[in-house]
Amino acid sequence: MAILAECPRCHKKQATKNRLCSCGENLVKAKRSKRVKYWIQYRLPGGKQRKEFVSYSIAEARDADGKRRVQKKENRIFDMLPEAKMTFNELAGWYLNLNSVKRLASYERVQICLANFNEVFGNRLVNTIKPVELEEYQDKREGGGLAPATIDMELTIAGTMVRKAWDNDMVDGRTVKAFRRVKKKLKQGSNARDRIFTVDEYLRLRDNSPPHMQALITLAYHTGMRRGELLNLKWQHIDKDGGFIRLPAEPTKEKKAKNIPINLHVRSVLDSLPRAIHHDHVFTYDGKPISIRFRTALMNACKKAGIPYGQKVQNGVRFHDLRTSFKTNMLRAGVDKVLRDTIVGHSLKGMDAYYLKPSDEDLREAIDKYTAWVDTQIANVTQTVTQEEKSVSN
Repeated sequence: MAILAECPRCHKKQATKNRLCSCGENLVKAKRSKRVKYWIQYRLPGGKQRKEFVSYSIAEARDADGKRRVQKKENRIFDMLPEAKMTFNELAGWYLNLNSVKRLASYERVQICLANFNEVFGNRLVNTIKPVELEEYQDKREGGGLAPATIDMELTIAGTMVRKAWDNDMVDGRTVKAFRRVKKKLKQGSNARDRIFTVDEYLRLRDNSPPHMQALITLAYHTGMRRGELLNLKWQHIDKDGGFIRLPAEPTKEKKAKNIPINLHVRSVLDSLPRAIHHDHVFTYDGKPISIRFRTALMNACKKAGIPYGQKVQNGVRFHDLRTSFKTNMLRAGVDKVLRDTIVGHSLKGMDAYYLKPSDEDLREAIDKYTAWVDTQIANVTQTVTQEEKSVSN
């Protein structure tokens, strides 16, 4: 444990015996004019070092240092830390007001998850939480019919909040440890979906959808873009001359820019879409950007196409399966894995991330290969359907 003096000019914290700071400030004169801040420094159980501002008085700093020494000796040091009086409700209020958290695309989901968590633990002091209580919370939520993935998400978000507070010296290691020791309900990869759209299903879904949904479905099937990326797509991202959709980092899940080649199907859709006057969004409905909630339109289209809809329905589809279908079809078309990952925005593994840099031409050749394959499949399905219709009419 130690007492530190903060230089009023460069704010360097250093030994109180120093007469001159490395920046040139005369610390003796600064102390006389009460411009030096005094801090105490001590190490918490678990090894983390903590600095605590006391006052501009060396005498008060010595008193505080002595008090902390006694508390540490009696194993009562946590009684004086912020979390000794902080509840999870108060911690959540601090966390949700951080600008870095407010900017998250998932901010609304974070709010909901913390609200659910705080219905149980909101009035609890954060330093009193135990792993067994978090495990009981998991069991209670599961008993209420909640999916394991949702339960894991709630605890993951609460744990992220606690680690953020730990980084800012607001909670101690015991609180962090409680969240780290709780095992997830969902085993890794156990909820991975293997549902993809067949070419026939894609055509039926597209043809049975309203015009604004047809455009979304076509681009999702031929670019692998996520729903959020499509709904936030703007005309400024479209490079028709270069033949690419050039997404900046902001609308992507990975927060990394990516270039997606435009094939003839995508170009045809983009050429047919009207451009709004009052905004730059590509996909519109009644002149306004399409809402992220288009579940009803997709569900009705699936019903008309005779395709089961819903993640919990046997063999049911969801919009994200169009992305899965695109990447799977690139594999079937013989597109190299690095190019597949680059186009859809998946991170390259190992040293590939450093040494493999596909060019626009590489990506364009990959999408041409995919398009040739998928067009053949579409032609075969169309021919089969035509023959069946003729046989029925005869």
